[in-house]
Amino acid sequence: MATFDEWLDAYEVVYRALPATSDLPCPNCEHRTLRMVFTGPPGAGYGYASFWCDTCLEGIHVSRAPVPAGVATRSIDAPDEERGRDIPNYRLVT
Repeated sequence: MATFDEWLDAYEVVYRALPATSDLPCPNCEHRTLRMVFTGPPGAGYGYASFWCDTCLEGIHVSRAPVPAGVATRSIDAPDEERGRDIPNYRLVT
């Protein structure tokens, strides 16, 4: 099982590639199915990032993350079902 630090390293690589997609393998299962979604106050330029692997369903949350230019942010004010759309109930690595 990948450590929190290994997940943070993967987050940095995927984050730096935004708004393009990254082909980085998951630090846990090595599948190339990493996903990142930002949620935050509209227009604030920051929020929290949900970062996970669609294959092994493990990942991390990053709070107060700056949202890169060109990357969509889900509104924190949206209903839960809209904010959580397409974000699975993945296991948080701590």
